Parts: sequence; C-alpha cells; structure tokens
Amino acid sequence: MRLAFITSNPGKVEEAKKYFEPLGVEVYQLRMEYPEIQADSLEEVALFGLEWLARKIDGPFFLDDSGLFIDALGGFPGVYSAYVYRTLGIGGILKLMDGLEDRNAHFRSVIAYWDGEAHIFTGRVDGEITTSPRGSGGFGFDPIFRPRGFNITFAEMTTEQKNVISHRGRALKAFADWLKENLK
Repeated sequence: MRLAFITSNPGKVEEAKKYFEPLGVEVYQLRMEYPEIQADSLEEVALFGLEWLARKIDGPFFLDDSGLFIDALGGFPGVYSAYVYRTLGIGGILKLMDGLEDRNAHFRSVIAYWDGEAHIFTGRVDGEITTSPRGSGGFGFDPIFRPRGFNITFAEMTTEQKNVISHRGRALKAFADWLKENLK
C-alpha cells in the first residue's frame, strides 16, 4: 500500500516512514497546498484540510496538524504555531517567555487520515520551554522544547528517540496500530 503524507516538511515524512515500514506501507511526501482555517482546535483545522483535499486527491492520504501550547502564554501559540514559527521564530517565543518562571508546555499532534471517510488520531507530550535553543536536529520549536523526564530537547534527540515519546510519534503509533488492524 502506498500512502501519501500531505506536508511540505520532509522531517515529518521521515518520522512517519519509521512507523509504517514494518507494516509494508510506503509513505511518500505529497506537497499540496490547502487552506488552513483559523479555528479553536487542531482537530477542526485538520478536518477542514482533509475534507478539502479529499475532493482533489484519489486514494488514501493523511496530514498532520501540530501545535506547541505554552501554559504561561495561555496556550499560545497553539493552533497558530506554524505561523508564529515563521514570523516570530524561536527567538520571539523565548523573548515572550523572558522572566517567566512557569515554563510548562506541551506539544499536540492531530493526524487526519482519509480513505473515503475521515479518521482522527491524536498525541500529546508534556514538557517545558528551555531558556535557550539546544541541538541541531528536528525542526520547528524542537530546540527549545524539553520533554518531561528528559534532560535534552527534541533537537538533541535522534529521530528514533523522539518518535518514541513525541506528540507526532504517539499520534502516528495510534494511526499505525489502527491501520494494522484495518488492513487485514
């Protein structure tokens, strides 16, 4: 089975491949723009994109919508994480956090899969925002997010280490487990 991952981020594709290769599912990147609505939840954003793309793509596909939610900033950037990363970047987030003691945060990921109908899989990882970027791996806010129970950031982990505990890894695992049961 070939399965399209609608994303412009090759790092996300590499993470996904590790979950689906053991199932004999070939994940490939399909770059396709789609509207990302402003909404209150990642689920709403992902479902809108899924349904919009379903009118344009033949065959099964999935997409991911993820966000970084910082407690002291009221959950910001949340559903606006990609935009905030592009406009403010890591430095901007660290400036907003300057002087704040509460550095608790979490990443959430929603995987939306289309096979003629919508299926949603979610994952979450709790942690905190570091005071400065660390590491060169990963992407996005990975250099400033340290997952709970670890002394290193996502950007300091290998893809394999990150996949085991990350928000996207957990959503991909739920998706892969579901797919394994439903491919029979």
